[in-house]
Amino acid sequence: MKKIVMCGSHTGGAPAIRSLLSEGYQFQYFVCLTPEQSERYCISGYYDYSEIARDYGIPVYHPETYSLKSKEDEKFFKDNKFDLLIQGGWQRLFPENILAALTIGAIGIHGSSDFLPKGRGRSPLNWSLIEDKKRFIMHLFLIKSGVDDGDVFDFTTFDINEFDDIETLYFKYAIVYKKLMLRSLPGLLQGSFTAFPQNGEPSYYARRTQSDGLIDWETMDVWQIYNFTRAQTKPYPGAYAFMNGKKYTIWKCRIFDTRLTYKKAQYGECVEEFEGKMIINCRGGLLLLDEFEVCED
Repeated sequence: MKKIVMCGSHTGGAPAIRSLLSEGYQFQYFVCLTPEQSERYCISGYYDYSEIARDYGIPVYHPETYSLKSKEDEKFFKDNKFDLLIQGGWQRLFPENILAALTIGAIGIHGSSDFLPKGRGRSPLNWSLIEDKKRFIMHLFLIKSGVDDGDVFDFTTFDINEFDDIETLYFKYAIVYKKLMLRSLPGLLQGSFTAFPQNGEPSYYARRTQSDGLIDWETMDVWQIYNFTRAQTKPYPGAYAFMNGKKYTIWKCRIFDTRLTYKKAQYGECVEEFEGKMIINCRGGLLLLDEFEVCED
């Protein structure tokens, strides 16, 4: 029997891992971060896989480092001699010595609005919303030592529509990841699969941090603000803006109107309030804030 290890720290991979377990696939170990480690490494959308491990009686290894480069972490992988590594969301490169020891390899999952090698790097779902993309292509590939540069062996596509936000895109991500894994894993374990190299000039998305969530009322129009906000809602820290000396974290908004005008209003000014909702004057139209939090800054 092939020895499978799961490395995971993000909620997006949990449905796929549960599906594999329910289909009878056996994992020898889960490698997952503790809640304390998730805070230390500032992981948005953190998921504690130890709960699934308890349900299925799977031992858990909490690594010393997220990079898996400590002596203890290296020893863990060396001693266990795993055949296949499956991700449950791991936002670090795997060390070459760990990859080289796997007889089958490590499965990477990465998506972009275009086929790889376009859109490698960090936060591709968030960036795709910010850039107003209309589709998302999820790839399964064999992990190499570089950033999302491995040979692809399966992929599928889903829509990004005007009603989506980062939460619903993670729902779609989870559904597609589950389908891809159930479709591809039998061939991987039997060695009967075909992988093809990525072709073309690569492009990369940069890592996003909480400070990147600031709305600039002067340079962004109403549609850009809408996309910007839905890309960073929960489970992320949220887009934020400053109005009347206060900081507003905006969780949910929508385009209210592009023809009604308030000629004397500044961009970013609240022009109307309705039972806990605010209408904000923006370049190109009005934005309705449905859910937000206010704090003194």
